[in-house]
Formats: sequence, structure tokens, C-alpha cells
Amino acid sequence: MNFDEEINRYGTNSLKYDFKADKNKPDDVFPMWVADMDFKCCDEILKDLHTKIDHGIFGYSKNDKSYFEAIKNWYYNNFEIKLEEKWLITVPNVVFALATAVKAITKEDDYVLINNPVYNPFTEVIEDNKRKVISSDLKLVNEHYEIDFEDFERKIKEYNIKLYLLCSPHNPVGRVWTKNELDEIINICKRNNVFIVSDEIHSDFVWKGVHTCMLKYESYKENIILCTAPTKTFNLAGLQVSNIFIPNDDIRNKFQLELWNTGYSLINIMGLVACKSAYEKGQKWLNELKYYLYENIKYVNNFLKERLPKIKLIYPEGTYLLWIDFRELGLTDEEVDELMIKKAKLWLKSGNVFGNSGKGFQRINIALPRKKLEIAMCNLENAFKDF
Repeated sequence: MNFDEEINRYGTNSLKYDFKADKNKPDDVFPMWVADMDFKCCDEILKDLHTKIDHGIFGYSKNDKSYFEAIKNWYYNNFEIKLEEKWLITVPNVVFALATAVKAITKEDDYVLINNPVYNPFTEVIEDNKRKVISSDLKLVNEHYEIDFEDFERKIKEYNIKLYLLCSPHNPVGRVWTKNELDEIINICKRNNVFIVSDEIHSDFVWKGVHTCMLKYESYKENIILCTAPTKTFNLAGLQVSNIFIPNDDIRNKFQLELWNTGYSLINIMGLVACKSAYEKGQKWLNELKYYLYENIKYVNNFLKERLPKIKLIYPEGTYLLWIDFRELGLTDEEVDELMIKKAKLWLKSGNVFGNSGKGFQRINIALPRKKLEIAMCNLENAFKDF
């Protein structure tokens, strides 16, 4: 694969490139904020999409057994997890699933637990549905984030938590939770009867350790919803397809009812085609992509150490979203944002949108051709070298 190919995305209705004014950003900034990639998806997916287009009919469509088999085989081969077809519900995206789960499992004014700094829609789907957010913030210890399990259980008891939204691997801090950490999460949730919704959309990008799927916990799977999608892995976010697995019959029925109450029932046909194709034929492409992305991560890390040593990368164990610490510069978030936009001409995602514990950080997407990444890092240096 030629991941060095530079593809012009302007004028393609790209959220990342074409709607800067809507986000109050100037036209001359380079966008590295949202989590999609500047790479074409693999040829095998494109061929299957063209076959569907050439057929010429795009009527109501539904996932069949072969669709499930493709997902089942992918998750067994990559994560040694056995999924069952009856658990599967297809939805447009994982955020939609998180919101649906919040409505299905909790009541208005209930508290829902998260671990800030975390993907900001976690907070939004709770508050937008008239629930309350409580965070057991992650601890940064020697440039490595950890769960404060004492605080985690204390918050569960104090706020009568019945639902916990887990991000695994964690966006934006890049943690791949160890089995020991997940064991402790399960033990605490079991003691306190807490249901877990596990967002595992980044599970195909692991650089250190091993991703453990939460449904491996057989004794607790009736209290877990697994959220998956091929969209981050294969750059298919615009095709709107995610696969949600719910072993508990009662919870699955409640989730399905909430889904129907939105008026939504059938997934996008092109999403179905792309998902099946990706899981059946995309492994080689993904292997090459991961090598390229990891080289991008190493490039950023070395660049910062050599040329901007006060700006530190929290070295990721997973994902292609890097969490960068600007706190040693002694600047406010507003000052960093202004320098980033006006001098570096870069549009990153400010850490404060991920909760108070994200202040002083920026999230950057490095899923782009190396030459563009090199230019971006030089722009960063020019903006911040005097500090």
C-alpha cells in the first residue's frame, strides 16, 4: 500500500477539511483534530463497493448470516472471543449506541460513571439524555495513566452508580488496559452491581500489550455491552456502520426498543458491504497500515524529544490519536490554542474538551502521510520553540 500518497480531500464534504468556518477556524489551518484517516481504504473494500454500485439497486437491506460470520471470524482470530449472532444489533455509530444504552439502562437524573480525560461524547450522551456525569479521573503517574481504583469504587458507592462507560483502548490517552486492570474493574462492578458499556472501537490499534475484549469475562457478560465498528480501523466512518453485542436478553430488548423509538431500523447498505468486506479481506492492508502508523508515532516522539523537549508525548499503547502534554510551557489552554491556530496553523483538539483533567494537553491525529506530518511538526516547532 502507498500510504505516502497525498489525496486532496477539500471539496468532498469532509467534516475534517471543508467545514472550518462552522467551527470558527480560519481557512489556512491544517486539520488534525477529528479521528478519521487521510488514507484510502483498501482496494478489496473499494472493489466490493463498486460491485454493489454496478448492481444499481439500493433498496432496504439487512445484515445476514454471512455478515455476522465475517465479524465473528475477525474477533475470534484477532481477540480470541466467541460472539453469538443473537447478541448483534447494528447501529449507525458507537456514539449512537452509547446514547441508546444510557437510555435503556438508566433513568433521568441517574449518575453515570466515566474516566476523564475521555472521548467527549461520553459526557454529551449522558448529559443530553438528562443523566448526570461523575468521573473517576485517571491518574498520570510518570507519564503513564492509571485508574484510581479506590476513587473508582468510592464514586460508585457514593453516587449509586448503575452504569459505567469504559473506553478500551482509551481515547485520548492511548492506554491499552492490562488484564489485571480489567480484572479489577470487573471485580468492583460485580461487587456493586454496575453494568458496563465497553467502547472498543480502537481495539485493532494496539502498540503495546494485548487488547482484552470485555466479553471474555464469561461470568459477567450478562452485564456488559460490547461496542465495535470497522470504521476507525478501515477509515469508513462516513458509511455509518457499527456492531453492538449484548448477551443479556432483557437488556438487548430494552436497547432494541430504544432504537426503534428513534425511528431507526435498517443500516446503510454500503456500510454493510464495506464492513463485511473489511473483516473478510482487510487484514493484510491493516497490517501494513499499523506499521506505517507506528513509524509516524515514533517520528513524533523523536521530534519532540530532540526539538521541543518541554512538549511531551504520552507514549500511546494503542490508537492513532496522540495525547501531548504542553503544561511545562507555562501557558494557558487559551494561549496554546491561539498559538496553535494562528502561528502553527494547525487545528488539533484541545484537551479541555475531555474534562478538567485534560487541561494543558492537546490531541493530535497522526493517520496521514509522513510528509504532511513532518510539515505539521515543523510548524509546531516554529510556533513553540521560544517557550
